[in-house]
Amino acid sequence: MSLSIVIPVLDEETEIAGALAALAPLHARGVEVVVVDGGSRDQTMAIARPLADRVIMAPRGRAAQMNAGAAAANGDVLLFLHIDTRLPTEADRLVAENLARSGRSWGRFDVRISGRHPLLRVVATMMNIRSRVTGIATGDQAIFVTREAFNRVGGFPEIPLMEDLALSRSLCRVSPPLCLATRAVTSGRRWEQHGMIRTIVLMWRLRLAYSLGAEPARLARLYGYAPPSS
Repeated sequence: MSLSIVIPVLDEETEIAGALAALAPLHARGVEVVVVDGGSRDQTMAIARPLADRVIMAPRGRAAQMNAGAAAANGDVLLFLHIDTRLPTEADRLVAENLARSGRSWGRFDVRISGRHPLLRVVATMMNIRSRVTGIATGDQAIFVTREAFNRVGGFPEIPLMEDLALSRSLCRVSPPLCLATRAVTSGRRWEQHGMIRTIVLMWRLRLAYSLGAEPARLARLYGYAPPSS
């Protein structure tokens, strides 16, 4: 199976070079890297161009950007990667071999959260357990999916928040997720900058509200994300 990695970005000139450099071993083995910019006003695209296979623009919004990247990519399997998440070195082999062996259509990695706060390990452990119990994955866990399954469910719903949970729910109707125990490493900066307990409570509150039918646009405002005006 050929693999394409899709990375949505917005004003990430300080992070993009490091994120793409971390993918160099995968890139050297033929993994396609597609960067999708949502209208950066800095040098993100210029820095990314020599380090990625494709750098394209799409309407701002993580879901819209990832859908555009999926449409532009060539791989049989799509992996959606946050810019502050680092994949295992053998991610391409792990995805291809385990999808083929299991017969499943999608999955995600376990996650470890980098940072100094001791609660970050607890948060990561709970994320991994919750994902195994519910079948729901988050973007921090580097969701991967066959192109056939992604197209079958219509891609990411273009909502301003919780697009990863919504995609997971749709994909669970195609197959259970493949939960890889090998860990991706994601940054703990969100928790450390905004306060551990405050961020944990906020995220659980938002997920609960979403599961009870709350409007994603309202949840995005509570999260502090201001969608672009139409």
